[in-house]
Amino acid sequence: MLLADDHPMMREGLRSTLERERDMKVVGEAADGAEAIALFQELRPAVTLVDLQMPKVDGIQAINEIHSQYPDAALVVLTTYPGDARVMRAMAVGAMSYLLKTASSEEIVRIVRAAAGGRKIVTGDVLQDVQAHLGDEILSPRELAALRLVAQGLTNRAIGDALGVSEDTIKTRMKNILAKLGAKDRAEAVTIAVRRGFLDLP
Repeated sequence: MLLADDHPMMREGLRSTLERERDMKVVGEAADGAEAIALFQELRPAVTLVDLQMPKVDGIQAINEIHSQYPDAALVVLTTYPGDARVMRAMAVGAMSYLLKTASSEEIVRIVRAAAGGRKIVTGDVLQDVQAHLGDEILSPRELAALRLVAQGLTNRAIGDALGVSEDTIKTRMKNILAKLGAKDRAEAVTIAVRRGFLDLP
């Protein structure tokens, strides 16, 4: 098993939890996504636990890279951050399961064992989050590009200049973004987008 998390204490706790099981052994630890990719290529672990927020290369990028090279890789997200869009993005690039760090030791062991057996599991709290937004419209790449600049505090005119479109076009995009997210204003749209995982956390 490979652990990819930038917090040494988290890796230490996971190692302790997992190696109490007779059929589990941690063969490597990565502190960032780039190291996770390199160690996976070297060790080819049965299961890899991947945090999403890591330096250099984030978890989504690491999962995508590993899965593209090794389609059968058992990759499990273990993160602090929920959010239906974040879950769907991780699963789309190759994650087998999505687990929050608030999960019990027993649940982590159960998910790891399932992944080793080729079974996909999304835990109850994460699944509820996804189901709550089934059928909701997703933000387009152009809308996301505009919203990222909104999050930086730019005006519609400045966003239009940055993206090479008119201010009126940005106003239309913002109207669509607010409708899709059910937000009353720009600030709330950013908050909702971060919570659901459309925008990455700083």
